[in-house]
Amino acid sequence: MQKIKINIANRTYPLSVEEHQEETVRKSAKKINDAINNYEEKYAVQDKQDSLAMYALQITSQSQDLTNRKEEDMSKINIELNEINNMISDCLKS
Repeated sequence: MQKIKINIANRTYPLSVEEHQEETVRKSAKKINDAINNYEEKYAVQDKQDSLAMYALQITSQSQDLTNRKEEDMSKINIELNEINNMISDCLKS
């Protein structure tokens, strides 16, 4: 584990991360800060807390959408596998 400092919304957070995680954590912090800056410019948001809340909502919504799509895909796959299984069973009975 290594200790790093990450700045998000003008606040510094000390973290302990595995060496292989450092780049991902730094990129994630940059992405958050870029989103905050975008909200501040695009919507004239003054409060960093509001920008963080808006970004959290955006990320959570995207995550939920992906989860829903994954569940739909898994359901379709299960239906198709059941159909294939039934076809194989029918062939074996003949």
